[in-house]
Amino acid sequence: MIDGHRLVDAHVHAARLPTLKQAWHDWAARFGDAEVLGRVYDEAGSVRPAELDALFAEQGVDVALLFTEYSPKATGIQPVEDVLPVVEHAPERFRLVANVNPHLHFPLGEEVERQLDLGAVAVKLHPVHAGFACNDRALYPAYEVCRARGVPVVVHVGTSSFPGSMNRFADPVLLDEVVGDFPTMDVVLAHGGRGWWYDAAAFMALARPNVWLELSGLPPHKLRDYYARHDWTRLTRRMVFGTDWPGVPGTAANARAVAALLPDDETVGLVLGGNAARVFGV
Repeated sequence: MIDGHRLVDAHVHAARLPTLKQAWHDWAARFGDAEVLGRVYDEAGSVRPAELDALFAEQGVDVALLFTEYSPKATGIQPVEDVLPVVEHAPERFRLVANVNPHLHFPLGEEVERQLDLGAVAVKLHPVHAGFACNDRALYPAYEVCRARGVPVVVHVGTSSFPGSMNRFADPVLLDEVVGDFPTMDVVLAHGGRGWWYDAAAFMALARPNVWLELSGLPPHKLRDYYARHDWTRLTRRMVFGTDWPGVPGTAANARAVAALLPDDETVGLVLGGNAARVFGV
């Protein structure tokens, strides 16, 4: 809890360091906290589950969604199996998020099923790092599994500066036909359209009842500017809090900064945890 509200961080990376490319290490060093990383990781570059659990407890985080990623072209490999010890240590605080890459996984639907059976509460797609368009029909078997099992899909929408990224695939408009074809499947727009697509992401979240705007990686003090063309009160009720940890100075500070921008206490509760509880079932 933070200031009387349940806090869900819907975007956390807690991968083993040896599996990641140098650019990821540089990003974490630039935007994160070296002291925190030294506390959380052991000498071999593996997460200390008890330390990560204690850190998030100190920051007031009730639930954190731990991302995985199969993007050898950009950031490296963050295998699902490496995250399982953290989830097993503190299953009430940590939840697994699956990831698939159509260039690596086949049959795609079967791999989604496998990772969901490991306990994943959502499936993340990273078209920018993996190099694919989200409306590619090759992804429809994955969407169908998620629809059938009532699992949301999180999609990176917005620019990435990692070498190997393909930002032409970051446009949330590529998801428009997907959210129409799967109207009962929740779609979470990670990073809220960062870069050139804030308006498109906001419009989709307002127009589609199954689309949500996730705030990870966005400086809270700039949010009103990013979405200045939209009804702020309406839009905030479609928002999901997330940090992109470890690329954030502090989760609690970010949460309070976001809360200070919101129109009322009810909306604070929705953004910091209520919307995530609804979408991810946490």
